[in-house]
Formats: sequence, structure tokens, C-alpha cells
Amino acid sequence: MLNSRGVLITIIFAQFCCTSLWFAGNGVMDNLLLNFKLDPAALGHLTSAVQFGFILGTLCFAFLGVADRYSPSKVFFYSAIFGAFFNLSMIWEGNVAGSLLLLRFLTGFSLAGIYPVGMKIASDYHREGLGVSLGFLVGALVLGTAFPHLLKTLTMSENIPWKVVLMTTSTLAALGGFLMLFLVPNGPFRTAMIKKDFSAFYKVFKVPEFRSAAFGYFGHMWELYTFWAFVPVILKSYQLLNPDSISNIPLLSFLIIGSGGISCVVGGYISRKRGTKRTAAVALFLSGVCCLLSPLIFFQSSEILFIFFLIFWGMVVVADSPLFSTLIANNASPAARGTALTIVNSIGFAITIFSIQLINFLQEVLEPAFLLVLLVPGPIIGLVGLYKKRRRPVFT
Repeated sequence: MLNSRGVLITIIFAQFCCTSLWFAGNGVMDNLLLNFKLDPAALGHLTSAVQFGFILGTLCFAFLGVADRYSPSKVFFYSAIFGAFFNLSMIWEGNVAGSLLLLRFLTGFSLAGIYPVGMKIASDYHREGLGVSLGFLVGALVLGTAFPHLLKTLTMSENIPWKVVLMTTSTLAALGGFLMLFLVPNGPFRTAMIKKDFSAFYKVFKVPEFRSAAFGYFGHMWELYTFWAFVPVILKSYQLLNPDSISNIPLLSFLIIGSGGISCVVGGYISRKRGTKRTAAVALFLSGVCCLLSPLIFFQSSEILFIFFLIFWGMVVVADSPLFSTLIANNASPAARGTALTIVNSIGFAITIFSIQLINFLQEVLEPAFLLVLLVPGPIIGLVGLYKKRRRPVFT
């Protein structure tokens, strides 16, 4: 039997393995466009398909209270296996645009039983220090998200077929599922939902502190996944503007996105001294500043400054994510914690579809340098939601 630290390490590694499915399609996007003769707009559509699948999945999981009624480790396992299968199916030569969209949708649906359920499991093991634990957990999500870009770099340098990226991420996902099933039993602080409360997914919003954290998270999500999705696009656009710069876009994409894994962990430790809410607000403010400065940085000629700016942005854009999840988990009742995390994730990822599709549409009419400045409303709305004074409800 693993101790609590061993369990946390297992959850972190399993989360990394399984969330590598998220951007597996983005990691080989150029190959998908070429091999299946897709339109360039497929970048936004395929990314949104994953998000939409995740949204529908989390809505179903939240409404049915799956993570609160059944063993979360088993939910995680089955979700990982199905996600691995749908991801691997993308290598089939007979795929067309429609089937690829469906497979990415089903992968996203499977991820609904991985990401929020992993946080639920962590909260079942850690009553104190949850912010640090979720910092490691979301850090693993960030590295998993960035990992397909690193795999793409390796396949380029060794002239390995692009399908290896999908095969590897699917294998990792299956491994993560088995590790969770066999090594992580129900946590000591788990409170099972004995009788299904179909209203739990909206009752959680009656708590003012919960609403405050949730709206801060929603503003954060307007920016996060769109930034991640368009990092390769921005790098390629800068390369076209400065032909002698940026020789390895997949590697830089990995570094920019993956750097957020470090900031998630550091932010968790900082929050112990500075407070979870304040630390989240600082990260959200800094990412908003990056949105505003992005056109100025894009048009300057220093490649080093441009790359370091994007790495810094990659760190602050996600540093607040585990902190918001901590606030959400701490302000939800133990019996509905899984449902609370899942429904907030569902709404947050619904917001990402609008921002991704907006930027995807506007890239046809705007200069690339001005695309990401349109993400600034997210941090602004998030900060307002986080600090807006709310009256306590008169009902219970």
C-alpha cells in the first residue's frame, strides 16, 4: 500500500500520461493537414472538437455525479482506456475530416473522466496543503499537454513517422489508467454521495466564495487554451517575418507551454505564504499584461526577447489554474466536490470554444501580431469576478 506521498506521485504521473492525449492532434497538425487534405482552419476546429467533447463529458459526469457515486480511480481507468483508443484511431488512413473531428470529440469526452477526476482523487487524499498538491497535478497536465510537441520534435530529428506521436501518447494514457486502477484506492477523506442529488451541479453556485472562485476561473479559461493552441501559429508567423529566426517550432512550443508546469508548482508553494486567492490574482493580472504587450513584442526584432516573453507568458497563463481549483474544491461540500470541480471545468472549457473559434476566424482578417491581444477580456473579467463583493443568499 502506497503512503500519501506515493499516491500523489502516482496521480501526478498518471495525469501526465493521460493528458498527453489533449494536444496530441495539435502536435501533428501539419501532418494531419497534409495527409488528410484538411483546410488550414482545421486547427481551430479539431482543437474545439476536443473541448466540446470534454464539455459534454463533464456535463454528463456532473449531472450523474459519477465521480462522487463511484470509485474515482475506476472512472479514471476506463476513461483513460477509451481515450487511448480514440486517439490511436487517428492513424487510420481511411480517416476524413468528419471522422477526425469525431475522434477528437470522443477523446475530449474521455478526458472528462481524467482531469477533474484526478483533482477529485487528490482532494480525497489531502485535506491540508491541497493547493500544493493541485499545483503538482495541474503541472502534470501542462507537461502532458506540451508533450506531443516534444514528441514531434524527436520524430523530426530522427525521421520517425508522425504516427509514432499518436501511438506513444495512447500507450502512455493506457499506462496511466492502469497505474491509477491498481495503485490508488479511494482516499481517506472521500465522502461518497449515497443518494444521487441531481441538483448538486447547480446548488454549489449558491455559495458566494464558490461563485467568486468559479468566475475567476472562467476568465482564466478564456485565455489559456487559445494561447496554447495558437503558440505554434504565432511562432510560425514570427519566423515568416524574421526568416533567420526560430529554427525548431515544435521544440519551442513544448518549452513555452511546458514552462507552465513549473509555475503551477511554484505558485502552489507561494500561495501558502501569500494566500491562494491573492496568488491567483497576481498570475491572472500578469497574463493580462502579456496579452496587452503581445503586439509590441511581436514587431521587435530580438528573437531572444520574443522567446523569453512567450515563455514567461506560458508560465503566468496557467499558474493560477490549480489555485482556482483549490478555491473551488475548498468551497464545495465534500459529498459534491467531484461534481463541483467537474461542472466548473465544463463551463470553463465551453468558454474556450468561443475564444478559440473567435481567434481562428479572425486570423483570416487580422495580422498575427494582434490576435492574442483579443484574449485580454478574460483576465479582466476573471479579476472582476474574483474580487466583486457578493451578498450571501437568503436561501439555503
